[in-house]
Amino acid sequence: MNDRKTKFTFDEAVDVWLRYWNGEDRMGIAIDYRINSGRVSEVLNEQKHLGSKQAALAKKTA
Repeated sequence: MNDRKTKFTFDEAVDVWLRYWNGEDRMGIAIDYRINSGRVSEVLNEQKHLGSKQAALAKKTA
């Protein structure tokens, strides 16, 4: 059975930002989510889930 993810939800993208800011590397985040590391890069390069960075920042400072 292939249970690898192919894309993030918006909430997961917010979590990606928070984890990245806490010092986790892209590959580690990808492994935990069972997703290609390129999808993590898409979030962190703001190519996907626009607004997730701002949502993560608001969550972090709340």
